[in-house]
Amino acid sequence: MKPRLKAVIFDWAGTMIDFGCRAPVIALCEVFAAAGVPVSEAEARTHMGMAKRDHIRALLGLPHVQAAWIANRGAAAEDADVDALFAAVGAPMREAASACAELIPGAAEQAARLRASGVAIGSCTGYTREMMQDILPLAARQGYSPDNVVCAGETPYGRPSPLMLWKNLIDLGVWPAAACVKVDDAEVGIAEGLAAGAWTIGVAASGNGVGLSREALDALPAEDRADRIARTRAALIEAGAHAVIDTVADLPLALAELPIELPESWSLS
Repeated sequence: MKPRLKAVIFDWAGTMIDFGCRAPVIALCEVFAAAGVPVSEAEARTHMGMAKRDHIRALLGLPHVQAAWIANRGAAAEDADVDALFAAVGAPMREAASACAELIPGAAEQAARLRASGVAIGSCTGYTREMMQDILPLAARQGYSPDNVVCAGETPYGRPSPLMLWKNLIDLGVWPAAACVKVDDAEVGIAEGLAAGAWTIGVAASGNGVGLSREALDALPAEDRADRIARTRAALIEAGAHAVIDTVADLPLALAELPIELPESWSLS
């Protein structure tokens, strides 16, 4: 028998807010530049979706960044350097996240439809609770308030471990994981959902893989735009996503593809 859908756990940046997942890139580039070791936007986007401390550690492990750090500092980065960069990223992260907190079109509407059908709405993020302080009320004013929020640092391990997703299910009182869906724009978030035993839906056009604001994406020539979305879609499928959509507005189509029973009141329209 197909399990009945009980909960959908959404990522935040690139999935429900911040079309193009721009805020983390802005903050990370600013902090690394201030440390004398600039990183490119492409480098900052690697390992996106991890807890920000883990993300910083991963960036310091990139060969180019590692070499630049040694050239600038005279030694390889250590735990104390990770701690210092993580402490420094808090303020610019909050500022950038607040500036990029506009909901992705369809986010509030899809969450409302799920809630009206009796489906719980959870969420998890690579942002710390402090980084989310300004985002939560901004999202609420735009119509999106998930039933539960789990932030980086609130479980022993972040993505790709399943712990943040499992904490959502515990907090929501929902089981089994096979009755739940994880929606995320990053490969590491898809890995989280798979590790938890949930169904996974990747988000291609609005997320980190394409990495462009809605306006910038719309301004591209049609062939270029389609190619970027297709490459991101392929990466999410390779990561194990059970379905992939352009944006959260397309969620009903993806849910219909999954071997899961939808609420009677749910429809594709």
